[in-house]
Amino acid sequence: MKDVSRISDAEWEVMKVLWAKSPMTAGEVIEALTDITDWSPKTIRTLLTRLVQKEVITFDSNSKPYVYSPLVTEEETTQAETKSFLKRLYGGVALKPMLVNFLKHEKLSKEDIEELKSILDERKE
Repeated sequence: MKDVSRISDAEWEVMKVLWAKSPMTAGEVIEALTDITDWSPKTIRTLLTRLVQKEVITFDSNSKPYVYSPLVTEEETTQAETKSFLKRLYGGVALKPMLVNFLKHEKLSKEDIEELKSILDERKE
């Protein structure tokens, strides 16, 4: 698995489609994305090719047309993106500054606060 943390915003959209329902043909991916984007089929095929090159999706070359499937889960990709983000913004050394900044500036519901408390309590144990 390579370049998981280097997935562009457009590639994320392709991945979301594949995570939701795979395997899918290029035509099915194109159909799903043309409903929510203004991208041409050629652009979507290029994004599929890039994702194959980055080894985050694969295709079955024995089927015609090819069917594409993710090689990584959404959770794995999100974790890699988070680590990359922390490294770029905070030097990758501490999560606390980011959390403090987030908590000071985001409006959180009571439910959000309770969930965060619960997660932190679980981590204590």
